[in-house]
Amino acid sequence: MKRILKHLFAPPWIVYRAFPRAALARIEAAIRESESSHAGELRFAVEAGLHLVPILRGITPRQRAREVFAQLDVWDTEHNSGVLIYVQLVDGNIEIIADRGISAKVSQADWDAVCRRMQEAFRDGRFEQGVLIGIREITALLGRHFPPRGLNPNEQTDKPTVL
Repeated sequence: MKRILKHLFAPPWIVYRAFPRAALARIEAAIRESESSHAGELRFAVEAGLHLVPILRGITPRQRAREVFAQLDVWDTEHNSGVLIYVQLVDGNIEIIADRGISAKVSQADWDAVCRRMQEAFRDGRFEQGVLIGIREITALLGRHFPPRGLNPNEQTDKPTVL
């Protein structure tokens, strides 16, 4: 019941308290810069809380991240190279979902380690810094496994998505 109330009464504006518009612009720039050094497509999505129905269904943060991955068409890249960083603020969850082209080479343990380091910054209230840490570490992973190939078109928007 406590979780339900937290989500139902979480105002959408708490996203902008954690990630002011200037921070979102810096995250967008970091994603753009990141994508110049690998063949992956990086997306960032954040939401305050969940609606009642998903909460009652018992949706996990991982399941919600997969829904957002599909909703934003992160899977829709030529080389199956999309990666989503999903942040759900009310429960303080961070999930990284990678398309099958990337999951074949980067383990879930690697993604979990990135999430843990982001979570450390989040615990201190350094939300922007946590996301930038995550982007930097994902950039290193993708650069190692998916170096840029010739022309590297931008197949996904770099702009953060506030849900």
